[in-house]
Amino acid sequence: MKNILVVVVFVITTTIFSQNKQVLYDFGELPQSLLLNPALENTHKLHVGIPILSGFSTQIGSSEVLLTDLFAVDNQNINDKISQVLHTLTSDDFMMINTQVELLNIGYRLNEKTYLSAGFYQEIDAIGYFPKDVLVLFTEGNDAFLNRSFSASQIGYKFDVLGVLHAGITKKIDEKLTLGGRFKIYSAALNLESTNNRGTFTTVQGTNNIYTHYISNVKMEQRSSGLFDTNNEMIEDPNEYIQRTFLSGNLGIGFDLGITYHIHKQLQFSASLIDIGFINHKKKVKNYKEEGSFVYEGFEYEFDQNSNRDFWREINDRFNEELPTVENENSYISWRPTKINMALKYSFGEKRSEICYDNSYQDFYSDAVGAELFSVFRPLSTNVALTAFYQKSF
Repeated sequence: MKNILVVVVFVITTTIFSQNKQVLYDFGELPQSLLLNPALENTHKLHVGIPILSGFSTQIGSSEVLLTDLFAVDNQNINDKISQVLHTLTSDDFMMINTQVELLNIGYRLNEKTYLSAGFYQEIDAIGYFPKDVLVLFTEGNDAFLNRSFSASQIGYKFDVLGVLHAGITKKIDEKLTLGGRFKIYSAALNLESTNNRGTFTTVQGTNNIYTHYISNVKMEQRSSGLFDTNNEMIEDPNEYIQRTFLSGNLGIGFDLGITYHIHKQLQFSASLIDIGFINHKKKVKNYKEEGSFVYEGFEYEFDQNSNRDFWREINDRFNEELPTVENENSYISWRPTKINMALKYSFGEKRSEICYDNSYQDFYSDAVGAELFSVFRPLSTNVALTAFYQKSF
């Protein structure tokens, strides 16, 4: 866990803020918008992206917690601030980061109705949920929470470093309907995840001692690939992670689907499903699983200077026997976080023209308003965002 935390903290603290990729949705003039919906209409004859510069996006954030909640200069005790923050959290609150760096993006119009595109990008995607019960237990102890069950089901995180090779097609069916699809090959350099955990920790008044502690029905699993080498040593060379994103890591497949439909000339609906896919992790796999129950009521210490009895070792041995940790290298499937985009746009204002791929002109309106709905499926919940926009052509 220490090594995992070092990796996660390193990635979070070295992230650079850049454009939010989701804001590009429904901007057909920008080739990168095809990665958000392969069916978005465009007037390009061809496009070639500049590596890194033409496609770099980062999203980072958290729900409920702000840095000012903890570090604002307001003469409050830091312990009080931490306690206040913990009490406002729920098990659905999270911290997340998504960074994409585009190394290749090209496109070519095959004919009047068909546009082809392809490319390669590297991605870091991570989300971690705030395990409120665990945080309260470690910061405030269990003395004030007798008979309360602290749940391990709130522990959940997922961290991915991967490369994505993709190829897509945008097909105009008629004047109203355009369809699109994109095929992807994933190459995972690193995966860390722990989901679907269960178990409780409860402290009650004891009969033979002050307290009795119950660790009940625990089932926790931590899975990883790419973090350890064959000698069980943590891989610290960043170049090795980068190399594995180029189709030499754990491989998987996925696809995107998209649609654009003109309800009438000025009203347009578009939608897409992004990253419907999975990765099969079977290289450099290291998994840990804990399952069982344990009851602890302390021990009655009897002083005997001639005795070599080790009470703490006895407790530790019993703990490991009743709540064992099993290590394995079994392969596993990791699903990509599928994303849904939907947008409704109404165009109005002055009618204008722009040059097309065939040197003809296409009509458009100077103004547009609309709304875009974004949703991404995460391990413990679904994150949703709604954006309203106004577009103006000068």
